[in-house]
Amino acid sequence: MLSSFKEDINNVFKKDPAARSFAEVLFFYPGLHAIWIHRIAHKLWIKGFFFLARGLSHISRFITGIEIHPGAKIGRRVFIDHGMGVVIGETAEVGDDVIIYQGAVLGGVSLEKKKRHPTVGNGAVIGAGAIVLGDIKIGERARIGAGSVVLKNVCPDCSVFGVEAKPGGFGAGKEILSHQKVQNYYEEEMNKIWREIAKLKSEKSK
Repeated sequence: MLSSFKEDINNVFKKDPAARSFAEVLFFYPGLHAIWIHRIAHKLWIKGFFFLARGLSHISRFITGIEIHPGAKIGRRVFIDHGMGVVIGETAEVGDDVIIYQGAVLGGVSLEKKKRHPTVGNGAVIGAGAIVLGDIKIGERARIGAGSVVLKNVCPDCSVFGVEAKPGGFGAGKEILSHQKVQNYYEEEMNKIWREIAKLKSEKSK
């Protein structure tokens, strides 16, 4: 328990350049608090104390603004930055070293009692406001651009963005947050359309 506590604190310093002191991280990082409370709630959940688990997750949401269902599986060194509005559904699975930004949703698209939420691979980054829906897999080290809507599997080391999210290149090596370096999919598609129009006009004028 103590080693896990230290690992979580050190993880914040590694992933947030704004972190300045141990006390600041301990008291003023809601993403960290949400993870800690979730671990207790999840243990209650798997032991069958469903009401207590849901009650604890409800209190956590009130305190942190982050809603993690106690049934969700959260890996090690997961960092929820800022965190307000983050929602993680019951059957979601989040791997190790994942970064999740504010407003992101790991939601479901089914009313059936089955696996209906995403599985996020190790090292993935879920951008602010991204909506990831359904029993889909987000590959290891994948990047989901801010504001994207993801409805299909995302390959490892792949970056996607947009509504519905489209591939925009592959990971930027060690620069895991360099979303600005992905290809502009929509600009490329529009350029293709304009080239086709120009070609048709040229053929028509002959």
